Amino acid sequence: MLDQRKPNPRITVLAGGDSPERDVSLISGETAYRALLGRGHDAKLLVIESLDDLVPGLAETDVAFLCLHGGAGEDGTVQLLLEILGIPYTGPGPLACHRAMDKLIARRCFAQNRIPIPMGFAIEADAPDRGVEQAIAGLAFPAVVKPANLGSSVGVRVVRNAEELREMVPGHAAKFGPLLVEELVPGREFTVGILEVDGEPTPLPVVEVIHENPLFDHDAKETKVGCTFVCPAKIAAALAKQAHALASRAHKALGCSGYSRTDMRLDAEGKLRVLELNALPGMTPGSDLPRGAAAGGYDYAALVEAMLATARCGAERASGDVEAVDEEGDGK
Repeated sequence: MLDQRKPNPRITVLAGGDSPERDVSLISGETAYRALLGRGHDAKLLVIESLDDLVPGLAETDVAFLCLHGGAGEDGTVQLLLEILGIPYTGPGPLACHRAMDKLIARRCFAQNRIPIPMGFAIEADAPDRGVEQAIAGLAFPAVVKPANLGSSVGVRVVRNAEELREMVPGHAAKFGPLLVEELVPGREFTVGILEVDGEPTPLPVVEVIHENPLFDHDAKETKVGCTFVCPAKIAAALAKQAHALASRAHKALGCSGYSRTDMRLDAEGKLRVLELNALPGMTPGSDLPRGAAAGGYDYAALVEAMLATARCGAERASGDVEAVDEEGDGK
């Protein structure tokens, strides 16, 4: 945990990296860095190109504030390195990040904990045909194709029929690796942030994302064109309570600590289904975690302060982060 005996610990904000989400990370990092300076912290911004830049850049660092998105910055690799170095850091630990980043593993964890998810099928990069035919047999169209190990909706596509799926998967798998083909859940889309407050994971107000296209895809997330965000979402108190409960359960199921954000949709039968959990959600001024926090009484700087207070290392993390997870199964 951040050493409270030090009156002004040295904080390094980590941003950049080499994932497709680098541009978002740069904005998150710069904004969080400015907020920390504004709160009087001894902070520096470290923009990395690759993991080779990490160890030398962390010299004389008391705590790392993580604004890395995707790739090694969010899949547990950076978190494991910080554990080895003994540097407290914000966000979930290595195993929780690994679970969240791999959509196939996350789905199995959710299913094991009876968290409702859309029907889906795994497609292996080196032998995609079997998964494609299973998906065609088991899903109604339209369906959604997602890279299994990327965030910010990078590479997410809607396919309208079986032939379109057969045509696109080989190239998509060659580019992105393992894929998830999932039923497209029509209906309202919500996202709920979790923030640890006084040691307790606490749901933030529900954000509704309203957009013109069937998916809130990468381009929409980058530009916000055609998107409206409503927070708190205009929904019944009972539905908001359900959304909070699902986000809390998803956070716990993956062994998260500190904070996270869970995306979900309301299907035609009025049932919420979890799409994914983000272990290191965006921290740009227009990102959903700051939106939810603002509705919960935290301006951006106060949110960053609260996130900083959750920084931990090693055994101080949630016990769920070091438990084994069953990664076997067929991905359904």
